Amino acid sequence: MDKILAILKENCPGIDFEKEKALVDDGLLDSFDVVAIVSDLTSEFDIDITINDIIPENFNSVEAINALVERLLDD
Repeated sequence: MDKILAILKENCPGIDFEKEKALVDDGLLDSFDVVAIVSDLTSEFDIDITINDIIPENFNSVEAINALVERLLDD
């Protein structure tokens, strides 16, 4: 999860990712942020995040993003 936190903080400094649980729903991450994060996650973890994976539930918290990455790594 440390790599994911580093990616998030690099793309969106100033957000307390450990505390926030509604990053997309509360408007802390916009669509451009999510696209940048997806790109970095894809590169860092060598995973394929599809359009079907890009839903608010998968990006509302660092835990949700971590679960998505782990699921895709297991596939």
